[in-house]
Amino acid sequence: MRMSSQSVLKASYASVEDERQSDRIERRSSLIPQVISGEMPEIQLGAHTIRSHGTKVARAHMHDWFVFIFLVIMEIILNVIEPFHRFVGAEMMDDLKYPLQDNTVPIWAVPIIAILLPLVVILIYYFIRKDVYDLHQAVLGLLFSVLVTGVLTDAIKDAVGRPRPDFFWRCFPDGKGVFDPVTSNVMCTGLKSVIKEGHKSFPSGHTSWCFAGLGFLSWYTAGKIRAFDQRGHVAKLCIIVFPLLIAALVGVSRVDDYWHHWQDVFAGGLLGLTVASFCYLQFFPPPYDIDGWGPHIYFQMLAESSNETQTGSVNGLNVAPLEIENVRMHSRGGMGMGVSDDNSLNEMERGRRR
Repeated sequence: MRMSSQSVLKASYASVEDERQSDRIERRSSLIPQVISGEMPEIQLGAHTIRSHGTKVARAHMHDWFVFIFLVIMEIILNVIEPFHRFVGAEMMDDLKYPLQDNTVPIWAVPIIAILLPLVVILIYYFIRKDVYDLHQAVLGLLFSVLVTGVLTDAIKDAVGRPRPDFFWRCFPDGKGVFDPVTSNVMCTGLKSVIKEGHKSFPSGHTSWCFAGLGFLSWYTAGKIRAFDQRGHVAKLCIIVFPLLIAALVGVSRVDDYWHHWQDVFAGGLLGLTVASFCYLQFFPPPYDIDGWGPHIYFQMLAESSNETQTGSVNGLNVAPLEIENVRMHSRGGMGMGVSDDNSLNEMERGRRR
């Protein structure tokens, strides 16, 4: 009985997957008559550049950009306000006496690593394919990934107020500890700005930002190179893991510089990668999906444009399943539409003319 129930579950799961696959194929089959008749909508020809469709796409996401501006203001406020000053007793100072030293990765380099580097890759893909839908969704997803991560990171930093490993030297730059005689809490004599920064250990901002931006880049790259096409190309995995390695090394540098405890780095990396995953999947299908190479909005506009063309013209062509497979958008090896059998298309064209 147990074996039979498992077989039924597997069969039902396979049936659902077959239905999803057939729906996608059916959606692509609606494009074939337009390919043959020369009535392919502009969006399907790749002529959707910044100049032709940029304003339209930006207006469609106007509310998202308003939210983006709001998050920028929130991030500024969270960096200005004073964090919670957690109790730090004299007996706790033994774990907070690591040397105060400069950052291996300076703070100005974090936006370059987390935003500029992924943005360069996104722009390169745009100049190759001229797809403003992909460009807009990728840029918006990247910025939201980093900014949402930044807001969450700084909000947690301010609320937790965990002291950094070098807090002693921030609090007492002369090396002479001063503590309250009643509570034994620290009575810092250092600069206020340095002490303020000393209460922002958890989680690591460098790490969360880098994992947010480079994590998004890994998702984006995986979709574009079809890393999960089940063809066994390990080199593709190396490409998508490389950005994560850079983010991990940034996190390691934070521990090496004694600016963070290892728990801060772990939490920051987990936070950034989680937000990056949610933001990517908000705009793009999963990389292992058959539509994983393009944004959701591209296929929505594609379907709308296809329906408008079909309703505006009379076309009695019937497309067989075999012919559907002969026309693929973004075949496994490339970024454009591939036609695998010219003879079948010629036969279809002759049938249409009759």
